[in-house]
Amino acid sequence: MTHTLPKLPYAMNALEPHISERTLEFHYGKHHQAYVDNLNKFVKDTDLENKTLVEVIRASAGKSDMVPIFNNAAQVWNHTFYWHSMSPDGGGMPSGKLLEMLLASFGDLAKFEEQFKQAAISQFGSGWAWLVYEDGALKVTKTSNAETPLTGKQKPLLTCDVWEHAYYLDYQNRRPDYVGTFFGHLANWDFAAANLEDALKG
Repeated sequence: MTHTLPKLPYAMNALEPHISERTLEFHYGKHHQAYVDNLNKFVKDTDLENKTLVEVIRASAGKSDMVPIFNNAAQVWNHTFYWHSMSPDGGGMPSGKLLEMLLASFGDLAKFEEQFKQAAISQFGSGWAWLVYEDGALKVTKTSNAETPLTGKQKPLLTCDVWEHAYYLDYQNRRPDYVGTFFGHLANWDFAAANLEDALKG
């Protein structure tokens, strides 16, 4: 199968003023597209050519001879998940089962917010901060470069991209400002809640 660039779930300028159309033109239109193009090139004429994206990620994870395949496949998936982790109507408060489990897992929302922001801000170099479901509880974790919870038993619910190309045009080196804006104005709690519902179904 040929992997394609998924459509954004909103217009290119829909996240303004928090994330600019110019950033999405580069981040989505250039970086994400390049990962798709490279993935198709690397899997061509291999056993992974007709596998789904998730199958490619899991088959190539940890394989020294498949690093380029894994990096590009995981980045295609991570970025698609990231776009859906944001909404023009994002921010605010989680609700329902998601809120219930956040309170049970972190004590209160302030502690969850602190842990998520700290994970995003403290990730050295490039990577991702994640809210995940694992063993009946919610956890905050972070991964470097293209690494993704998909390769383990954690179920991703929400992510924040902290590669510099995600925020540099708008925030320069002010990663904490970008992370605060993501959490306060963009985080798509409905998406996280839907992912939690799926995770609870097993």
